[in-house]
Amino acid sequence: MRKRNLRMNLLYVPALAVVLIFVLVPLLRSIQTSFYNWNGYSPDRQFIGAKNYLNLLTDENFRISFLNTILYGFGSTILQNILGLAFAIFLNTKFAGHKAVRTIVYLPVMISGLIMGYIMYFVVQNHGAINEILGWFGIQGVDWMASGAIGRVFITLINSWQFCGICMVIYMAGLQNISRMYYEAAAIDGAKPFQSFRYITLPLLIPAMSSAFVVNLIGGLKLYDVVVSLSGGGPGYETSSLSFYIDNRYFKAEQAGYASAVGVVMFLFILVCSLLLNGYFRKKEVEM
Repeated sequence: MRKRNLRMNLLYVPALAVVLIFVLVPLLRSIQTSFYNWNGYSPDRQFIGAKNYLNLLTDENFRISFLNTILYGFGSTILQNILGLAFAIFLNTKFAGHKAVRTIVYLPVMISGLIMGYIMYFVVQNHGAINEILGWFGIQGVDWMASGAIGRVFITLINSWQFCGICMVIYMAGLQNISRMYYEAAAIDGAKPFQSFRYITLPLLIPAMSSAFVVNLIGGLKLYDVVVSLSGGGPGYETSSLSFYIDNRYFKAEQAGYASAVGVVMFLFILVCSLLLNGYFRKKEVEM
C-alpha cells in the first residue's frame, strides 16, 4: 500500500513543477521587481524600497482602475450567475431544441475575449449597429464609448454575456444532482414553485454556486482583453482595469517596478476576495 501511495504521489510532481515554474517563480520575481525603479529592459535598476507602493496611494489613474476592476469583477459575477442560473433552470427541462439553445448560450465562451471586444466595438461605435438601428426611428446616434460611465456599463454587460455559459454549465450539473424526491415531498406538502426554488433548489445549489462565483469573480477581476479591444482604457483611463493599467505602465511608460507593484496589489486583492467568498459559501454549506 505504501508503494502504491508513493507512486500515486509521484503523479503530482509534473503538476507541481508547472505551478512552480510558471506561477510561483514569476510571482516572486514580480514581488522583487516591485521594490526597484526599472524600465523593464535595462540591466541597471535602482532599489527604492516601498516607494512604488506609496506612489499608488496618490495615483488617480490607479484609483480609477481599481474601482473599475471592482465593478467589472463583482458586477459581471452577479449578472453571470443570475443569467447562468436562469438558463440552467430553463434548460434543465426537456423540450425540442434544448441542446441547440444550450450550445448557443455556451458558444461565446469559446470565443477569445479580444475578438469579442472587437466584434462589439463595431456594434457600439459611432457608425455601429446600435446607432444604425436608432437611425431607423429618427433618433440621433450617440458616441457610446465617449463616456467613461457608459463604457464601463458596456464592458460589464459584454463580459457578463460572454461568460454566463460557464455558470449555466455549473448550475446544470448541480441541478441534475438534486433528487426529484425533495420536490415531490414539497409538492405533497403544498409548496408552490417559488417556495420549492427558495427552500430546496437554492440551498442544494450552494456547492455549485460557490464554484460559479469564485471562478467568475477571478475572471472578472483580471479583465483585460475586452477593455483593450473595446475601449483601449479610454477616454483617458476612465474604463481601464488593473490588468490594463499594468500593461500600460510596463510597456508604454516603461515603469516595470511600478507595474509590478500594481500586479502584487491586484494579486492580493483577488486572493482576499476569493478566500472570503469561499469562506462565506463554506459557512452556508455547513448551515444547510
